[in-house]
Amino acid sequence: MQPPHSLWWSTLEAPITPRPPLRRHLDVDVAVVGGGFTGLWTARELLRRDPTLRVAVLEQSVCGFGASGRNGGWASALYPQSERALVDAYGLDALVHLRRVLNHAVGDLGAAAHEDGIDAHFVQGGNLIFARSDLQAQRLRDYVEQSRDWGVTPADLAWLDADAAAERGIVTESRGATYSPHCARLHPARLVRGLSDVVEALGTHVFENTRVTRVRPRRSGHPAEVVTVGGTVHARYVVRATEGYTPTLPGQRRVVVPIYSLMIATEPLPAAFWDEVGFARGETFADDRHLIVYGQRTADDRIAFGGRGSPYHFGSTVEERFDEDAKVFALLENTLHELFPALDAAVAFRWGGPLAMPRDLSPSVLVDHETGLASAGGYTGDGVVLSRVAATALADLITAPDVATDVTRLPFVQRPPRHWEVEPLRWLGVNAGLTLATWADHHERRYGTESRAGAALDRLLH
Repeated sequence: MQPPHSLWWSTLEAPITPRPPLRRHLDVDVAVVGGGFTGLWTARELLRRDPTLRVAVLEQSVCGFGASGRNGGWASALYPQSERALVDAYGLDALVHLRRVLNHAVGDLGAAAHEDGIDAHFVQGGNLIFARSDLQAQRLRDYVEQSRDWGVTPADLAWLDADAAAERGIVTESRGATYSPHCARLHPARLVRGLSDVVEALGTHVFENTRVTRVRPRRSGHPAEVVTVGGTVHARYVVRATEGYTPTLPGQRRVVVPIYSLMIATEPLPAAFWDEVGFARGETFADDRHLIVYGQRTADDRIAFGGRGSPYHFGSTVEERFDEDAKVFALLENTLHELFPALDAAVAFRWGGPLAMPRDLSPSVLVDHETGLASAGGYTGDGVVLSRVAATALADLITAPDVATDVTRLPFVQRPPRHWEVEPLRWLGVNAGLTLATWADHHERRYGTESRAGAALDRLLH
């Protein structure tokens, strides 16, 4: 399996040479299944706590092959569950604590990459969510006002009127934007490939092109075990860090659903274009439509732009052919020209891949000290920063299980995920959500009023 022909992989400084696969039996302290952000940060954090640990990372393709090397390059403090759902489930104090940890985690990620000598093009320019209709403007202003009751200060999230928003970035029909400083743009493939080199230098055994077929818990005096096509690994702990590919493992088909998010990237754009539209400080951007889109100005002055819209495939199926969808690519290109009418450059790259969505949109970090099985994931597209936070929690729980830390006290740590319904209910529900989001956006554009489809989507998600 080769990485996708994406902007990120195509602009690495050197071609990828896969590391050798596992072809023997191995005994370690911690085996990590999955060589993406979660798995690699976990290996890094474990060895920074205890350099004597024997750690192995097992990756079915090359490190970063999945969402870690394909995403939109937002290192954000965003969390997939709504604040209202978090407050209802865990209380306001838990939400305030989560926000504080995630806000700090953005800068911490950049500092960690710098410390490790990884140039991931990290620039913390913040995030703009534009209102492109009066309805969106009211919705975003209401959200900012409500956030004050949840302890969010103006320094963490502010409403910018149209003139103030235009000082940072310009899109058509802007009525203003929310702005949060807690987001950075980066080059995800440079980060994930750099991490793979770092953890290997720390002593991690990194095996690529190594497909895991089964994970067995600790039992009757036998250690936990990972079975691959080329060998086996015995470990005190096995960490599953497989995100959108989780349903391909035995017994994991209902843990998350693989949702496909697709991206395009332009050729480098001239200085005159950027002088007109801005985003000079590395701001990431989106608007307040229901069907999610996301963009950034890259270090080499392209626009990397992505969004949802691909259908969910029956049975949580994951196949490479789903990485491309001509209809969604065309929609993304049309949306990009809608946002930036002055854009006059070819789309140079088109790619996509699966991300993992839990039933209740809540990520999870689990460590079972009796079975030796651990896992983290379910970021629903917000995983660049969350994966490092989750990996930190995993390392804390494995190396010091009796010590409470800032990250082990987060509400999604040691909380089992809610499983999805069986098919065909899963297929009907997920694709109904996609249809509702599309209908809601169409209604709002046409009539300028809230849509019943939008309200139904909220009920479906929560």
